Amino acid sequence: MAARGGVKIRWNMAGFREIRTSERVLRELDERAQRIAEDAGAGFEAQTPEITGGRGRGRVAVVTTTIDAALDQARNHTLERALGAGRG
Repeated sequence: MAARGGVKIRWNMAGFREIRTSERVLRELDERAQRIAEDAGAGFEAQTPEITGGRGRGRVAVVTTTIDAALDQARNHTLERALGAGRG
């Protein structure tokens, strides 16, 4: 528990937004999504990174592109199992 009159922190929100939307971060997100999609197998695809509106951060998604992949995902949780490929 912080003591009264303790240190106050002022967050630099513009700085956070700049980092979260930087080319380097977006490239890293894309690479991780590509690895996850590759590990998941045929019918899974990484979508290009985009900047979310009000949140000011990059976002990627790995989605199914075929019925077979959608069924595989529903039955086997393939994307959840492939998440480890996105680490490191």
